[in-house]
Amino acid sequence: MVFINYVRKEINCKIVYYGPGLGGKTTNLQWIYEHTPQERKGKMIALATEADRTLFFDFLPLDLGTIKGFTTRFQLYTVPGQVFYDASRKLILKGADGVVFVADSQRDRMDANIESVRNLEQNLKEHGLDLKTIPYVLQFNKRDLPNIVPVEEMYRILNYKREPTFQAVAVRGIGVFETLKAIAKLVLKELKKK
Repeated sequence: MVFINYVRKEINCKIVYYGPGLGGKTTNLQWIYEHTPQERKGKMIALATEADRTLFFDFLPLDLGTIKGFTTRFQLYTVPGQVFYDASRKLILKGADGVVFVADSQRDRMDANIESVRNLEQNLKEHGLDLKTIPYVLQFNKRDLPNIVPVEEMYRILNYKREPTFQAVAVRGIGVFETLKAIAKLVLKELKKK
């Protein structure tokens, strides 16, 4: 849900990075944070546990242009990857303006990808959102590892609505900013309709 601050002339949009545990959601945000000029970002907040690298969320405000004289500010969040943190996933998804699904390309992680995308669809519905209409981008991460699923097969299994899809190696920044730019464009396009 877009938040407009008329006093500061800011439009705040929320983008949530979703996907299976250890698939690269946090790595995407860390790369973005580390490669964004200091004056264009806020603080990153991370809570880690032994079971997952991110228990609750990573937060990163990022300025990306203006709409009708208002500064557009993106807040980037990750959800915990493991499904048993579902209550946290639901809480973080609340008010999302766009979603990036970060899929793990390793063959032995495909079941976790499928489980996670189904969980995303269900959790969006609980907030009155629909994966068919919300701005949505798919990222196939870890393309540099052995025993990965071919892109065509991943696309056939995970693609939901012909959403923009990117190959990535988040630890090296490959595909990270391309994914962010694509979801930002979709969110802004949706915002301009309102």
